[in-house]
Amino acid sequence: MSTPLRRPVVVLISGRGSNMRSLIDHGSDPHSPFTVTKVFTDKPDAAGLGLARSLRTATQALRPGDFEDRLLFDSALADAVERSEPALVVLAGFMRILSAPFLRRFEGRIMNIHPSLLPKFPGLNTHARALAAQEREHGATVHFVTEQLDGGPLIVQGRIPIETGDSESTLASRVLAVEHTIYPMAVGWFCEGRLQHRAGRAWLDGKALLEPVQLGSAPARSNHG
Repeated sequence: MSTPLRRPVVVLISGRGSNMRSLIDHGSDPHSPFTVTKVFTDKPDAAGLGLARSLRTATQALRPGDFEDRLLFDSALADAVERSEPALVVLAGFMRILSAPFLRRFEGRIMNIHPSLLPKFPGLNTHARALAAQEREHGATVHFVTEQLDGGPLIVQGRIPIETGDSESTLASRVLAVEHTIYPMAVGWFCEGRLQHRAGRAWLDGKALLEPVQLGSAPARSNHG
């Protein structure tokens, strides 16, 4: 049996690169539908850069301060990413809000993971906010990226119960384990050709997702559009 073609994926990080590592590890399997070909960062001192290099993955850092404004930085980053010819651009702890011109260049092929059950708790400090709201469950969401912050079409969610005595740090640790499962799953679906972003929605296996896939289950509701 021939080894399937692995599609190139680039990852953008700003920090330690935990989800990046999960994606590199999954992509190193010869039977994976994708491989991480390069890691980009806006933080030259990001811990994830050294980790990526130790995993034999190419890296490139672009410093925003070297550019006159945000649009010029985003244009240079987009040019650098495009030279890698990625099938998919994956944000993994990338802490800059990307401009509309950048997003238009990679429209339909840029993905992010957010540590909450979107549409609940977009933005920052999601674990503290979930605890303060006395939520009974929490989790993470993979979604396509659009100009609306944390508002692109939802793809898959992983849920965990909030336990008595949970702190922000314990909750963050358990949510991160969920992220490491659902992100490679969604990237794999895209690179297998099963997942698309079109007509303002995520489509899986030819059906529009009216709600995100839940970890370990099939889509609860879908239609043929």
